[in-house]
Amino acid sequence: MNLIVIIAATLVAGIGSVWLAALLLRVGVRSGSGGVNSQHLLSLAAGALLATAFMHLLPEAFESRIEPALLFAVLLFGLVFFFLLDKAELWHHGHEHHHGDAPDKPDAHNGHDHAHDHHGHAHNHAPKGGGSWAVLTGDSVHCFGDGILIASAFIADIRLGLVAALAVLAHEVPHHIGDLVVLRQSSANQRAALIKVSLAGTMTMLGGIAGWWLVDQLHGWLPYFLVLAGSSFVYVALADLIPQLQKRLPARQTAAQILWLVAGIVLVTLVSRLAHGEHGHDHGHDDPGHGEHGHVHKD
Repeated sequence: MNLIVIIAATLVAGIGSVWLAALLLRVGVRSGSGGVNSQHLLSLAAGALLATAFMHLLPEAFESRIEPALLFAVLLFGLVFFFLLDKAELWHHGHEHHHGDAPDKPDAHNGHDHAHDHHGHAHNHAPKGGGSWAVLTGDSVHCFGDGILIASAFIADIRLGLVAALAVLAHEVPHHIGDLVVLRQSSANQRAALIKVSLAGTMTMLGGIAGWWLVDQLHGWLPYFLVLAGSSFVYVALADLIPQLQKRLPARQTAAQILWLVAGIVLVTLVSRLAHGEHGHDHGHDDPGHGEHGHVHKD
């Protein structure tokens, strides 16, 4: 049962985020007034990621009998690990964004504000074919990793998995907006760009299947997987999303950013409560029938 739910959730997070990004592009995503404000999307995604990590993934991991100091060490390792992957352009990908270019276009860096010289794309220059494939390759690796994280959360608890899938969906939408902008600059065929990014999004499902198999084989390591998932969400929020919001803005826009950040936290909380009402959540740590770490694994 878990595998079917994981496949469904990863497909929604991976491909659904692409289609939602395409819809927002059609409506109009802008960095200023009018249309859908990209800053609001970033704030919403950051709030969802932080709430999922600190209110769900990490508490779930710390409910195990593993020494907290060891789990904190894994958390630190995860943050450093994702930083190094970011530096190696394996976890995140990006293209150089120059502020002020094409103000009527969405920020192609909405989800990932990186200025990697390897890609060197600006909004007023169409990337070469190799650049677009580099974007798709990086996106595929990123989506595969997201799938593993979602699977780890689902194996711990279906409610936790739903919350993690929602958080991934939230931060992938602005990310995929950037991907679509880049690919549309390299090709006049917008449908082809959507298909390519959607295919990269299917890697989330493959990552989910791989994660389900891996965690199933190493079920005693589940709390460590949850901490790594939490460190990933924290890193993306603090290193990628929030720095783009740290700008001097009028009081009204600053208040809007804060409200959307809170909205992301509230959204995750509501989804968690709804899922809890439907599925229940009983760790049963005192039940000797549970595993070493207090989690029940159901196929």
